[in-house]
Amino acid sequence: MWKYYLLAVVIISLDQWTKRLVVNNMEIRESIPVIDGFLYLTSHRNAGAAFGILQGQQWLFYIVTVVVTVALIYYMYLYAGRSVWYGLPLGLLLGGAIGNFIDRILFGEVVDFVDVYFGAYSFPIFNVADAALVIGVILLLGRIFLDERKEKEQAHEG
Repeated sequence: MWKYYLLAVVIISLDQWTKRLVVNNMEIRESIPVIDGFLYLTSHRNAGAAFGILQGQQWLFYIVTVVVTVALIYYMYLYAGRSVWYGLPLGLLLGGAIGNFIDRILFGEVVDFVDVYFGAYSFPIFNVADAALVIGVILLLGRIFLDERKEKEQAHEG
């Protein structure tokens, strides 16, 4: 189970390192093309949640993050030893939650910088912690879905 906590520490470290690079080397709204027309590094700050909702509600984010972090640690204790498909997403979620929480504590906002375009559509700017959260949710929901399906099949057979 320790390897999933290590994964969380790696996510937090990578997230904070990349954000410090952006804060120390880019002006806010500065954009550097990585793959022109598709991927840019754009220095952005978000005082809200995903897609900029709930701007300025920091007290809410503090409370929610503490509750979520405690719940993730509890679920890691219960389920991470069962399967990599529980431990991996829970480790990603824990690292992502703490990575953005550190920004909220230090700056009162989250540093975002990954800016992706699909043709004329601009995806909301995000960071390493956000990516870990999204991947963690997708993997965990997939595992839960497969487990529920397996249980239903076993119930029909029995």
